[in-house]
Amino acid sequence: MAPLEIPFHRIAIIGLGLVGGSWGLALKKRGFQGLRVGCDRPEILERALRVGAIDRGEENPLLAARDADLIILAAPVGEILRLLPELSGMVSSHALITDVGSTKRSILEAARKDFGQGPLFLGGHPLAGKERSGIENAQADLFENAIYAVVPNSPNDLEDPRAKAFCALVRGLGARVLVMGAAEHDESAAYLSHLPQLLSTALASLARGKSELSLELAASGFRDVTRLAESPYVLWRDICATNTENIQQALDALIEKLQTLRNHLLDETLAREFRQALELREKLREKT
Repeated sequence: MAPLEIPFHRIAIIGLGLVGGSWGLALKKRGFQGLRVGCDRPEILERALRVGAIDRGEENPLLAARDADLIILAAPVGEILRLLPELSGMVSSHALITDVGSTKRSILEAARKDFGQGPLFLGGHPLAGKERSGIENAQADLFENAIYAVVPNSPNDLEDPRAKAFCALVRGLGARVLVMGAAEHDESAAYLSHLPQLLSTALASLARGKSELSLELAASGFRDVTRLAESPYVLWRDICATNTENIQQALDALIEKLQTLRNHLLDETLAREFRQALELREKLREKT
């Protein structure tokens, strides 16, 4: 595997959980020749250094980012929003700043306000998460064959050499770049990512509250549908807070759909719903 040839020589990864840790491991696996600086709590930094996810650790995010030419904000959405104004004026005007947050509109609005003509901010969202978080679950091949949404503040930003270099880097990690706008991203994510999480959580919580259920009957179907219920609340709290309207619309649509199923358990409408669901599953298989 040829080493990555990119113009980034010092990469700061702020947050070394599943995604941030995987960024560091993926860079190492592909022969990145520069310096990987990680920022997190001391015990996380120690573990990241031990597994080779970073070359150097720094507890202060501003010090970690100060001399970097690529800064990856791999923290929960709320923490990203808190960090953006603090980074303003602290990082090189030649740097590229990106994030991995699951919502984009709030982050991009804050970036427009905080950076102006300074560093280039390019929104990002790797669709490669797992229900288990933390550096202990990071893996070097997490992004391989995954979609990596790239969300610019302006289409013109993609012509910037830094943005082109970042997209090339993402492809070098094995991911497929998907460029889209913030509004489209957040609406799509509400139905395809955030709603499944809440549905999984609701179903698991419902079953947990039904003490008379025999969990011995919970076979692969139930286990698959509730897999996402293992995801941490602290991550999803911020997502729900920054994509509330889209998530509420998605929940309303789901409630209406469930009501349709409830009212048509004995007629052809139920068969039609099964056919439509199968058609979607076939389309998804074609994309893999």
